[in-house]
Amino acid sequence: MTSLTARGRDSAPLSPRPRAARRASRLRESLIGWGFLAPNLTLMAIFLFLPILWALQLSFQDSRGFGSPEWVGLKNYAKLVGDPVFWQSFGNTIVFTILTVPITMVGGLCLAVLMNSVLPARGVFRTVIVLPMVISGVASGMIAGIIFYQSNGIINKVLSAVGLYPVAWQSDGLPALISVVIVAIWLRIGFNMIIYLAGLQGIEPQLYEAARIDGASRWQQLRSITVPLVGPSTFFLLIMNVIASFQVFDLIFVMTGGGPGNSTSVLVTYAYRNGFQIREQGYGAAIGIVILIITLLFTFVQWKTSRTRDQVG
Repeated sequence: MTSLTARGRDSAPLSPRPRAARRASRLRESLIGWGFLAPNLTLMAIFLFLPILWALQLSFQDSRGFGSPEWVGLKNYAKLVGDPVFWQSFGNTIVFTILTVPITMVGGLCLAVLMNSVLPARGVFRTVIVLPMVISGVASGMIAGIIFYQSNGIINKVLSAVGLYPVAWQSDGLPALISVVIVAIWLRIGFNMIIYLAGLQGIEPQLYEAARIDGASRWQQLRSITVPLVGPSTFFLLIMNVIASFQVFDLIFVMTGGGPGNSTSVLVTYAYRNGFQIREQGYGAAIGIVILIITLLFTFVQWKTSRTRDQVG
């Protein structure tokens, strides 16, 4: 009888008081969490979400910054379809992304592997590689202008000194694009190295030791251990590099201004030109919304297709 009573007592429903206490505890934890998030969310709402909504509204209007804007609906987006300069800028953005992203990621991984090994004066080399990150894009563009200046730049002076012809960095489209790509890689490779270096330092050394005992070469260790285990770093860097390539502005604006003949014009520089130089703000806002949609779509597809985004390595 006692056991039946105890069993009945154990199977009795919980009193409302513990449930209410748990709900109050969860509510208190939620309020504390939202309290920590509130400052960041407030700043994001003011400086990110509200400007995006304002730009979206502006993209449906014909506005030149003076007077009342006129609502034109999808006219600005229809104009994009037949605008050859927009498609040229879009193509230049794709080419710029294809050229810069793989090189910066592969170069960053190689430098990270080198800096993670037993290398004399690693701290000095790391500082030199990361140093371009602390320089603003405008200052970097000005430095690059001195190096790639067509008439008396450093590179052309060196080429002339060794008996070679100088390169038309500013007057020819292909060399101008190459110069921008080189400088962009120089600026970004340090960031990629840091992220990959953090991923490498999370790999257990016993894995490499076991691979060496089994007779694996350095290339086999890199291919079978390093590359798979830095998958989360690769996922993060791929998204960040593609977004940075689609949003590149200051470097191209300072070095080439989008020229010659729109050969280095990208989507952001073309949006700036329409929004602030020729004062077609609605059309410039429409280009900005297109850039936002492209980056969001790429991030979504990459998130859905990546198998290593949630792993730690």
